[in-house]
Amino acid sequence: MLNREEQGEEIERILVVCVDRDNDVGRKAGVKTPIFGKKENIDAALKLLLADPEEADANAMFEAVRICDSLEKSSSGSLLCQVVTIAGSELGGIAADRKLIAELNEALKEFKPSSLILVTDGFSDKDVLPLIQSRVPVTSVRRVIVKHSEAIEETAALLSRYLRKIVEDPRYSRIFMGLPGVLLIMLGVLSLLAVFIRYDIWMWAWIFGLIIVGSYLFGKGYGLDKKIASAIMKISLPHGLVSGSSLVFGILLIIVGLYQSISQITSNPDVIPNPPPSDLNIWLSLMPRILGLIISMSITIVVIGFSIILFGRALRYILERDSRFWRTIIFIAVCAWSWKIFNEAAEILINPLLPLDDLIASIIIGVVIAAALIPITHFLSKKYRVFFRENSRVQQNIEEEEKGKR
Repeated sequence: MLNREEQGEEIERILVVCVDRDNDVGRKAGVKTPIFGKKENIDAALKLLLADPEEADANAMFEAVRICDSLEKSSSGSLLCQVVTIAGSELGGIAADRKLIAELNEALKEFKPSSLILVTDGFSDKDVLPLIQSRVPVTSVRRVIVKHSEAIEETAALLSRYLRKIVEDPRYSRIFMGLPGVLLIMLGVLSLLAVFIRYDIWMWAWIFGLIIVGSYLFGKGYGLDKKIASAIMKISLPHGLVSGSSLVFGILLIIVGLYQSISQITSNPDVIPNPPPSDLNIWLSLMPRILGLIISMSITIVVIGFSIILFGRALRYILERDSRFWRTIIFIAVCAWSWKIFNEAAEILINPLLPLDDLIASIIIGVVIAAALIPITHFLSKKYRVFFRENSRVQQNIEEEEKGKR
């Protein structure tokens, strides 16, 4: 007698797919996937249970065979049913998905089903279902929950995923592992010092801990770590050494100038009485004169320091053929003239009876200098635009690459 397919009758072909996303059947039982047929799946499930009696994937394989038997009994020969177990990878992620899809395509090519029934152990169906539905209609999903609830399994899988991310992803490991590591190192160093010096370790541990955590949070909040890393990368370049060294020398000169002026003023009894007054009103009356003297004594060194920083930046821009060179020239001129403005302001703070004519004139002249330099630098930038054009294209390409990364 001819079967129904040979007689031309349309028979529904159902494939019951059992999914083992982390490849327990291959890793623990040593069975190669995909596994076709009911008997082959039963044998593989028994091997898996012998290797691990608490394994949920073996129960899912038994359930796939049971579903196939029940469909065949209830259909009275009107459908064909086949069981297949496909497995992913213990690595998870993309590797597991690629292996699952490869084995699924192999099963589809061999059996050519009209629909699928998906059987999982209760967790992986959410990840696997969209991959399978894009190839063959899925008529039913069966979740086999054996030794614990689905919520507990999903929570455990989620926690393990986050723990792996904390350990392997540098963005999270710096916070959850790097920062506690620094605190533990600090505590160890303080404990070692406490053995020799014999001081209260917990008070200092609390102080240094707050400083470290606060500094880290402040730096992350304002993105200082990225700015410092970017500055170090720029300084490490040949042209960056010029601006980097000028920045260091300029800041050093500014600090020395401010320190020298402040130390001279604080040690002068004609400025700050000895002993210092305890009345706040007296301090408020002394502050304008103290501030004026600090500005007057340090303004020359401070302006030179800022000029060195700007000069180093301008030199770097000219070496890199960067058009920002012209803008920096304006800043240098304004910085140099600011010496006159701050000096006049300091004289008024020291002696409030002086007229404001010189200060106003200095400010107006500074504005005129800046306004006059703008068209001059604009004209020069157009005249020498060929010199800076090459770097402008490179800079534009760099900015486009950075935008693409973001």
